[in-house]
Amino acid sequence: MAMEPAVKVALGSAAFAIFWVLAVFPAVPFLPIGRTAGSLLGAMLMVLLGVMSADQAYAAVDLPILGLLFGTMVVSVYLERADMFRHLGHLLSWRSQGGRDLLVRTCAVSALASALFTNDTCCVVLTEFILKIARQNNLPPKPFLLALASSANIGSAATPIGNPQNLVIAVQSGISFGQFVFGILPATLIGSVVNAAILLCLYWNQLDGGKPTEVVVAVPTEVVEEEDVTSHRFSPATMSHPRSHRPGTSSLGSDAVGSEVNHYHEPVKPDAATNGNGYHDDSAKQQQQLPALTEGIHHRRGGAAAVGAVNGAGKDGHSFWSLEEKEVPMEPWKSKLWKTCVYVITLGMLVALLLGLNMSWSAITAALALIVLDFKDARPCLEKVSYPLLLFFCGMFITVDGFNKTGIPSALWEFMEPYARIDTPSGTAILALVILFLSNVASNVPTAGAISVTKSEL
Repeated sequence: MAMEPAVKVALGSAAFAIFWVLAVFPAVPFLPIGRTAGSLLGAMLMVLLGVMSADQAYAAVDLPILGLLFGTMVVSVYLERADMFRHLGHLLSWRSQGGRDLLVRTCAVSALASALFTNDTCCVVLTEFILKIARQNNLPPKPFLLALASSANIGSAATPIGNPQNLVIAVQSGISFGQFVFGILPATLIGSVVNAAILLCLYWNQLDGGKPTEVVVAVPTEVVEEEDVTSHRFSPATMSHPRSHRPGTSSLGSDAVGSEVNHYHEPVKPDAATNGNGYHDDSAKQQQQLPALTEGIHHRRGGAAAVGAVNGAGKDGHSFWSLEEKEVPMEPWKSKLWKTCVYVITLGMLVALLLGLNMSWSAITAALALIVLDFKDARPCLEKVSYPLLLFFCGMFITVDGFNKTGIPSALWEFMEPYARIDTPSGTAILALVILFLSNVASNVPTAGAISVTKSEL
């Protein structure tokens, strides 16, 4: 691709530089707007500065990647409701033979879970169990948390749904799910083994104090209520949408606030309305305030609907943010049947992906099947989807495509290609070092997006 005029190159480079700075340093002092807003700002500047047209910007958004990412997020939310991650927590401590055995199990379970359910989901959910198991076995948590973080990143590389950058690479390159898995699986297995061996060598002496006994992690027998399904969070903040409100079933809900591991998610700080861990206090005093809160309910044109984000303050100083419907617990046999159906649908999605069916539509179909199976308002689960992450991807696609139109990436690649050919060992090593450097300096998702788009256009 030929270089564009100097003015267009300068404007496109400036817009991309703003995106890059905010993607790497989301809290930069002169513009602390975060990664998502920074991505959208870069995209807007590409259009406003004339680097690309509005139609070209719309065309740059890769809908298959967004659909696949959305579908896997929804599936992970329902898997967490179906106690899949609690079973993985039990697997960590089942017949444990001490600290070293527990560390190896942590590496194995983290790698497997992150490959199937994305690495941020794995880290957020399993951290709770690892801390509990380490405390009950009188072991230091640091080795196990490092094992979780490192193994989740290594294991997530094994599948296109393991992390966002894999989605970009698989969809942009046209590699099928099966080809991706079987092509990178050997490297992932070797990496997982080496990682576990290094951790064992570093912390061998600190793992002597573990008790070789099984640790029982309490699992509630009843179905997790909708407002309690917040330990796994994709979304950095609960959106201020209205919640459904039925007579006789009203209760004060909670904004889903949780910890984030993926660095594209902005954490939410507990406020006065929370009890310190991100959950809103459902005390008796708050329940008494419900009649006053319902005064704000009005009717929409299509019928009556509760107005969300009802703001107010009780006598005890708590703030009330939303009204949420309380879920009626299912009977034990219905709960088991529902969880089994969730697992079957998820397995069906994985089989469809391995058979080479369209990855995006397979994930969306599984997500909608789970929503229909749940047979209730899906808004509480859909609010756990990371819409800021999806918006970040939209802005990144537009910004990277605009930067590619300047001709700079193509010129750089033409310069590097003779030295980074993958048909020679030295070329492979150089290309790997370049990608390793860029993914740590410019972050992994923008690097994967830029290289994938550039390669697809050449």
